[in-house]
Amino acid sequence: MKVLLAHTPEMRRNYYGDRSLNGLCAIAEVILHEGDQALDSANLVNAARDADIIVADRMTEGRGEIFGQLPRLRAFVRCAVDIRNVDVEAASQAGVLVTRAGPGFVQAVAELAVGFMVDLSRGVSRATADYHAGRKPEARMGRQLAGSTIGIIGYGSIGRYLAEIAKVLHMQVLVADPFADVSDSAIRHVALDELLAASDYVVCLAIANEQTEKLIGEAALARMQMHAVFINLSRGNLVDEAALAKALLENRIAGAAMDVGRAPDQMPTPELAKFPGVIATPHVGGLTPQAIEYQSLETVRQVDAIIKGEAPQGAVNAERWTRRS
Repeated sequence: MKVLLAHTPEMRRNYYGDRSLNGLCAIAEVILHEGDQALDSANLVNAARDADIIVADRMTEGRGEIFGQLPRLRAFVRCAVDIRNVDVEAASQAGVLVTRAGPGFVQAVAELAVGFMVDLSRGVSRATADYHAGRKPEARMGRQLAGSTIGIIGYGSIGRYLAEIAKVLHMQVLVADPFADVSDSAIRHVALDELLAASDYVVCLAIANEQTEKLIGEAALARMQMHAVFINLSRGNLVDEAALAKALLENRIAGAAMDVGRAPDQMPTPELAKFPGVIATPHVGGLTPQAIEYQSLETVRQVDAIIKGEAPQGAVNAERWTRRS
């Protein structure tokens, strides 16, 4: 059984790791992508010509045209949760299984949210940049997390974990999610408008889909308090970046932090990241050894099951998988 690991060498180092690669090599013949750029459709077809399974990072698109051109392909295994750039319907029509990894990055992303809140409140990055540039930093009054209100948009795995951290930090916790049940009496389940108006820290963790496209736009930002900050750890699609830039320029909110955006590979947009009062990181929310190994080892388990003809946990179209052998 042959498996194409579509990660570039850099992506393998950061997002797959030796333990998972060794595990994959123990159960299959592994073909490694050695180029510096993610494989586009034509190059993916060429690289996977002899492969039974593709294990793909989030940058490797599973466009519809590839599945008909790879008659040997049994499965497209995504080493990430996000499969929006995989044409699942086309794969299903061709009888190819599509899988996704579970969210092993819950703790890592929640911890980054706390780091963003502290940095925005106490000017850590700002003062450090001044010191590095030889300038005298301004000693500004900060805000402590204890006693402040955090508004969490999206009460999934990360939102729930972050809410627990916020409670320990003695923050007031608001949650806006029309699809979630909140049974904890210490957490107030409110409408989005109320959350925006009442929160000192607005943390966006909602799912990215057609319904949440530009969820945070001019109207939403106008409801926030002037001293409040906005933090995005979901996807850039949820934010109207022009509206956010305007709100920052006009000092209608106090700042923003983002680990995601509309730049390639879901990175923060450089133009927005350069704004004063903005903290930006290059999509590293889940970049910890524990989080990365969780997902990459899951792909090893999925490949092992596929080789045995079994639909693994994480399969999204198992009922239409006809290329089992």
